[in-house]
Amino acid sequence: MNKCLLLAATALASIACHAQSEWTYTQCLDYAREHNISLQQSQLQEQSADYTLEASKAQWLPSLSFSTSQNYGNTPFIDEGNKNVYNGSYGLNAQWTLYNGGQRENTIKRDELNTQISALSTESIFRSLETQILSLYINILYAKENIGICQDAAAVSLAQAERAKALMESGRISRVDYAQLNAQAEQDKYSVVNATATYDNQRMQLKKLLQLGLTQQIDVVTVDFPESAVLAPQPPIEESYQMALLTDVELQSNKLSLESAELEEKIAGASGKPQISVNAGVGTGAGAPGSSLWNQLKWQWNETVGLSVNVPIFDQKQTKTAVAKAKIQKMSADLDIEDRKNEIEQLIEELYISLSNNQAKYQAGLTQVESAALSAELTNLQFENGLVNPVELLQAHNNELQARSELLQAKYMVLLDKKMLEYYRTATVTLN
Repeated sequence: MNKCLLLAATALASIACHAQSEWTYTQCLDYAREHNISLQQSQLQEQSADYTLEASKAQWLPSLSFSTSQNYGNTPFIDEGNKNVYNGSYGLNAQWTLYNGGQRENTIKRDELNTQISALSTESIFRSLETQILSLYINILYAKENIGICQDAAAVSLAQAERAKALMESGRISRVDYAQLNAQAEQDKYSVVNATATYDNQRMQLKKLLQLGLTQQIDVVTVDFPESAVLAPQPPIEESYQMALLTDVELQSNKLSLESAELEEKIAGASGKPQISVNAGVGTGAGAPGSSLWNQLKWQWNETVGLSVNVPIFDQKQTKTAVAKAKIQKMSADLDIEDRKNEIEQLIEELYISLSNNQAKYQAGLTQVESAALSAELTNLQFENGLVNPVELLQAHNNELQARSELLQAKYMVLLDKKMLEYYRTATVTLN
């Protein structure tokens, strides 16, 4: 009884382990967002940008500092008086900038934009990662289904080889004919091995992308795509382009960079404007001989308040140069926006061309598979009746295998194009 329970527990553990190794597309994304090193590094940059903004806002606060000095003097060669003198001073000073040409306000605005840019940079990294996961996920689904096609072909060729062996033993075909069909069966058997290796390699690539451990296994949950989903018409290309402009993270970041560059120009120009600040302080000291410490601190107590104005007249073209560089940065940011728009336009157009071509290939493949299957079935019957030779049988068999493989490839190429287009349109992808 205990042995039965142990076997049952082992079986359940095996099933649970297998279930845990099957990942949905959403689970892959969630794991990547949580564990990807590049994302974590970018998130640290976000935190750094937040601290920079916090420091910029603190520039509105006055500065306050405390200073003290303690001195001890020795005059050994004087004839009269105290040869050793001690004195100390204590001061508390405050300063606040009233006006610095708008540099403080614009620096805060710029750093607020930089925090948004930093967040968009993290999202851009994740979106790039998401497209890689999407591509690998669909490739794994294709590789898994391709194994089934190879297994079916191997089963058919094995049956043909066994039938040919029986015909050879009965003297109806030669040993050479049997050898040809048996070689095809071995070749198809190897095709199964090769297809399995491709499947394992794609899974390894996904595992590497997710940065899973060496001993951890991964497989993807199978997704069924009906024929209607493959042949569904695509939306208008102009509509997709406009939606991609709205959802593209890199384009949004470039626009914020342009705003930041405009603020940089204002910040650079502020160094050529007057700066006004107020300062105040209190201080005291001690060190007069013959008096108590309290009286010394009291007598030397002093208070100051002042206003300082700094008007730059000639700064060796530092302000002019900084403004010129800021203008160049602004023009560069503007060009980045236009360049990204062109990239999106080209990307959308390429997707539509690829999608249209692959859909046409899939439609043609449906007819080819049907025709090749009927031809293979007829040729097989003719071979058994001695009406065709093994070369014709092998040709029909390979034609059917090739037609099925090309149809499957076209199907998943259409699906990848469709899902990529969906992603660029809506910034999300569903696989169900």
